[in-house]
Amino acid sequence: MQGIGGKVIAITGASSGIGRATATLLAEHGARLVLGARRAEGLETLADDIAGAAERPLVVAMDVTRREDVARLVTGACERFGRLDVFVSNAGIGPISPLDDLRVEDWEAMIDVNLKGPLYGIAAALPVFRRQASGQFVNILSTAGLTIRPTMAVYAGTKQAMRAVAEGLRQEAGPNLRVTNVSPGYVRTDFARSMTDQALRADIEARMGDIAIGPDAIARAVAFAIAQPADVDVGDIVVRPTAQG
Repeated sequence: MQGIGGKVIAITGASSGIGRATATLLAEHGARLVLGARRAEGLETLADDIAGAAERPLVVAMDVTRREDVARLVTGACERFGRLDVFVSNAGIGPISPLDDLRVEDWEAMIDVNLKGPLYGIAAALPVFRRQASGQFVNILSTAGLTIRPTMAVYAGTKQAMRAVAEGLRQEAGPNLRVTNVSPGYVRTDFARSMTDQALRADIEARMGDIAIGPDAIARAVAFAIAQPADVDVGDIVVRPTAQG
């Protein structure tokens, strides 16, 4: 993990789950962090925890569905640290349901957070990376975007769409920019909290209780990709429980 020390890394959805675990691990390896999430209290608590052993991160209360908020995250990194090396698009929601339920507001929310959020990250960070002639995008996707299952059509669609965007970005990026997708399976997080279908929420929570792995497993995958030499681009990593079918 020697390639992490000193890098300036921005993470969305950093206050809990995969984002929190990733921030903690990267800080342990010397990263300089810019942490964004809607829950400001959770961010401050995380920053205080990190500050006990490493440089205190910059925290930005923000919502990835607001382009100006995502821009503030990147601007904050540049103002505080003079650069940005990695942008981790981690914020995501999954209020899954059968299409027949017509939960259109849930569909729109997933598109706004899971697809438009990372696009706003690209819009904010790409010009910075171009000026620096270096940079890396890391997108937290999902195994749901690899194998489509009932009730997950829209959620999987947002993840597949972001995978397509990431591949296009990779091909346009040239020799100095890197693009990495990390696709988790069942992970012990509060992911189910966004679900409005209570029966599905209970089913997912039970499934997580049976087989889910800790968010630190995803954090290690992110750290691995970031730590590679500048001429090595890790494109896709899938991390799932051994017991997941």
